[in-house]
Amino acid sequence: MPMRVRDYEVDSQGIVNNAVYLHYLEHTRHEFCRAAGTSFRSMQEAGIDPVLRGVSIEYLRPLGLGEDMVSKLAMRRDGARFVFIQDIYSLPDLEPVVRAEVTVVCLEKGRLSRGEVLAEAFAKYL
Repeated sequence: MPMRVRDYEVDSQGIVNNAVYLHYLEHTRHEFCRAAGTSFRSMQEAGIDPVLRGVSIEYLRPLGLGEDMVSKLAMRRDGARFVFIQDIYSLPDLEPVVRAEVTVVCLEKGRLSRGEVLAEAFAKYL
């Protein structure tokens, strides 16, 4: 998913703050859910809440104001966990910027579940 760095996402040095990358990754997961035919809102209305269990992120190089990037995502299932492998690349050269592994678990009506509903929604991507 292509994106552009905006002025409020950079610090006084003119580079993207490390916490902003987490927002980019989250935005990509939200867009992935929409492309898969669901949304966080519809999941929540059904009593399903995917929640982060952990994030491992490696910052490879900074992005600056006005720079274009693309965020990519792959996923796998590890028992009750859904693991998103997420990478951000600068455009147009596709130089790696961030590599992340995001682990998500599923709560159903407030209780930890095996995530079968999510597994069904994401079946063609697992």
